[in-house]
Amino acid sequence: MGMESSAEAPQPVRVVMQAVGGWIGRLGRIWVEGQIAELNRRGGTAFITLRDPVANVSARVVCPIRVLEANGPAPQAGARVVIHAKPDFYVARGTFSLLALEIRHVGLGELLARLEQLRKTLAAEGLFSEARKRRLPFLPGTVGLICGRDSAAERDVLENGRRRWPAVRFEVREVAVQGDRAVGEVIEALKELDGHPGVDVIVIARGGGSLEDLLPFSDEALVRAVAAAGTPVVSAIGHEQDAPLLDYVADVRASTPTDAAKKTVPDVGEQLELIRQLRDRARRVIRGGLDREKAWLDGMRSRPVLASPIREIDRLTEQVTGLRDRARRSLTVSLDRAEDGLVHTRARLHALSPATTLARGYAIVQGPDGAVVRSAAEVSPGDELRLRFAEDSLSATAGEPTTEPASAREDTADGND
Repeated sequence: MGMESSAEAPQPVRVVMQAVGGWIGRLGRIWVEGQIAELNRRGGTAFITLRDPVANVSARVVCPIRVLEANGPAPQAGARVVIHAKPDFYVARGTFSLLALEIRHVGLGELLARLEQLRKTLAAEGLFSEARKRRLPFLPGTVGLICGRDSAAERDVLENGRRRWPAVRFEVREVAVQGDRAVGEVIEALKELDGHPGVDVIVIARGGGSLEDLLPFSDEALVRAVAAAGTPVVSAIGHEQDAPLLDYVADVRASTPTDAAKKTVPDVGEQLELIRQLRDRARRVIRGGLDREKAWLDGMRSRPVLASPIREIDRLTEQVTGLRDRARRSLTVSLDRAEDGLVHTRARLHALSPATTLARGYAIVQGPDGAVVRSAAEVSPGDELRLRFAEDSLSATAGEPTTEPASAREDTADGND
């Protein structure tokens, strides 16, 4: 029921405040969801300004520090939370506040579980496969940059890129990088730069933020758009610990926007130093090869056959002469030995020859038939005999056989000897 009042019988302020406090007190304990816009600690109490995520409405929350820190790390400004609170109306000042009994992060576990399930689904489709990732061009003519409006990420990429290679050009598309419009604007900018004929690589950069702030870069539509892009994409979202799904599908992941500039644009000083080192290395290799060939050539020239060809010819001439003399000596020795053998054989033949015996005073007696007569019994008296001497022969007629004493034969033999 409403309070009865009129201009003639108005209600005092205290009564009205007490009634409002009573109405609020009857609300009981409630769960309230919102985003922490401001958080201040004074003593053992934290004073929070809780803002509605959609409407421009906020409420004051009074929270004991022990309640704020009861569930792990205490939430900070910008975090979305669910608060179990008791509505309270301070009658003396007419102010409304919520007395926090419990604070929880808004569905953080459920949000992470949904992101993990989406990651597994996209990975199963092959969108995160290393085989489909492309290498960045060594020196891009134009770099496409998608970033927030007037953001530090934009300055980091532009300044570091131009410092490393002053001639590099950028096509910058400034978009919303958080909120409901972020996904659509990033996809539109990506398609525009992907169709640009001069853009060789696209960088999507943001300077970090809370999990809720980075949710657009884990959107399935954005992930699929990056996978379908024909131009290599570099993801530079947040810092090393931030890992939106865009990092998995991008061709290259950079830990920060500054790192994205380093990975996209080569350093002219480093390249000049690399060229100098390679030239020095090539010189050393060529010089070493020439030195080895020269040493081999010197070794070949130092060999006797090349160092003094005439000396080698003389050595071979001496060798041929020695072999010739050796052959002559060997042949002479062989001929002398053969001649000695022949002389010896002739001497033996001469000693055994009948002519030699005849030369010693003997004669050969041949009968009428020419046969050699060895005994007087083989000849008949009156047979015509032929006597052969060493130099000549004569004829004789056989007479009567006689018997010669043995002493005479021995004397004759001794005289012939």
